[in-house]
Amino acid sequence: MIEKNDIVCAVTDGLGTNGEGIIRHEGITFFVPACLPGEKVRFKVLKIKGNIGYGKVEEVITPAEERVREKCPVALRCGGCALQHMDYPFQLSYKSKLVQDALRKIGGMDIAVPVAVKSDLPFGYRNKLQLPIGVDKNGESVIGFYAEHSHRIIPVNACTIHPEWAERLIAVLKDYMNACGVKGYDEVNKTGELRHIVAREIGGKYIFTLVAVKRALPNIPYLIERLSKNFFEFCLYLNFNDRDTNVIFGKEFQLVHGRGVFEAVEQGICYEAGPVTFLQVNENVRTKLYKDALKTVCKEGDEVVIDAYSGGGLLTAMIAKKAKRVYGIELEEEASRCADSLKRKNKLENMTNICGYVEEHLPKVLQKEQGEKVRLILDPPRAGIARSVCKALLESGIPELTLISCNPATLARDLGILTGRLIEKDGELIKNPDFEKGTGYYEIERIQPYDMFPQTKHVETLVVLARKD
Repeated sequence: MIEKNDIVCAVTDGLGTNGEGIIRHEGITFFVPACLPGEKVRFKVLKIKGNIGYGKVEEVITPAEERVREKCPVALRCGGCALQHMDYPFQLSYKSKLVQDALRKIGGMDIAVPVAVKSDLPFGYRNKLQLPIGVDKNGESVIGFYAEHSHRIIPVNACTIHPEWAERLIAVLKDYMNACGVKGYDEVNKTGELRHIVAREIGGKYIFTLVAVKRALPNIPYLIERLSKNFFEFCLYLNFNDRDTNVIFGKEFQLVHGRGVFEAVEQGICYEAGPVTFLQVNENVRTKLYKDALKTVCKEGDEVVIDAYSGGGLLTAMIAKKAKRVYGIELEEEASRCADSLKRKNKLENMTNICGYVEEHLPKVLQKEQGEKVRLILDPPRAGIARSVCKALLESGIPELTLISCNPATLARDLGILTGRLIEKDGELIKNPDFEKGTGYYEIERIQPYDMFPQTKHVETLVVLARKD
């Protein structure tokens, strides 16, 4: 009988949804990170519950052809890059299968999914950095990334999926904290000041935000002076967050240096963003994704397009250049303000930005645009499309929908609802027994994953749906 701390030698059968190896041995299914299919490995048993177990690789006895050496020294300890041991073509195939498996298991759809569109930069691609700041077991301040499924911080000096500016920023922050006596926040004892550093690069300019449990930090001019020696143009915010929460930002932002927002140009659109404006983290793949999305919603130029969950309005503005009219619906006030500014800068009179809930404003826009050729594109957060929005879509009569998703599980759920394979009963989603007889649903015309997040378990997916009837 296998027990905790035993060493097991077995062959990996497949991969799980987090990139971990699946090993079936003596009636137990083990999930072991950093294993590839077909590899013979020795692993230590960390936990067993029923017929499910978890392990840690001790030795790869027979490596797979797809195995490569990790570039990052903490890749297997940090909770970010779960796939660095896979070569890049295999990562692309894995992410395609990830989407395909989710559609089958959650949404009841057996659909072939093509290989993910690659990122031209498998490393150093991220334009946004989020680092927790805390203390180690000795009470010393640390800056790094959370270990998987924990708030234990793995210290780092750099990160391989971020450009070299991340290393400069970490060095400056460490210098500031040491020189000015600023401590990382201790979540257990509720001591210290700094909780996170969040940075975003926009067109070679930087927005830095320090998240603290206090409204004021010591000697900020020293930090500004050190940043100025390392970054040509930047702005610096202080964010106050003393809540016991996993949400990074609090509501209060204080601009202490710079303009507060920066501008850049994408596909002929001049746009701007602030510290909380949503932008895709991989500009190279974002360009590929948005070009593809534009083709699906602006085929003839006479469409009225609704961009739901529109963020800072970048895609909305691109649509405005090609469509008759476009509406962007976004809940975040700062993002909506940026979208309004973008509209003015680019003189897009046919672009209307609405700040509010999609489920509240979508029916109003549809009512207003009755008789027009309406198309809809949705780019929801990881939680997916609200159930009330799915209901509004099914009642809308819109002939075509385009959906962008960063979460295969919620994508599969939403597509299950929109295609009629899943229905709600007593607050729960169940398989639709009358699916074959159903009308008013959508069918999937095209699906394409994009590798927005190389080296990680995450994948972006574009789906085009057409109304059956």
